[in-house]
Amino acid sequence: MPKPPDRTVNTRGQAREPRAKVSLECEVRQGTRPWKKAQLDEISPSGFRMARFPDFSEQLPLRIRIPGLQLLNAHVRWQKGNAVGCEFTAPLHVAVFEHIVRQSRGG
Repeated sequence: MPKPPDRTVNTRGQAREPRAKVSLECEVRQGTRPWKKAQLDEISPSGFRMARFPDFSEQLPLRIRIPGLQLLNAHVRWQKGNAVGCEFTAPLHVAVFEHIVRQSRGG
């Protein structure tokens, strides 16, 4: 049985929405730049973390292509080292979120 998503705490000690550790290869693009391979490390209904996304711009929205799903729109919100955190323009439906988590775990 898959491990349930982790619940984390924000800077004020309040519970945030569930975040799931994943390992998914996807493609991302900003503006008219070419598509680039990226590794999704963590996802929640409102956003995701990529292991790295070279040459990104915080000012440009991005599109992410996760295998088996339609294109999703997001904005870069933070960078820490090589990791980049993004927020979806529209939160994922819980069924879509759960599908992505299952897909990353081979199910």
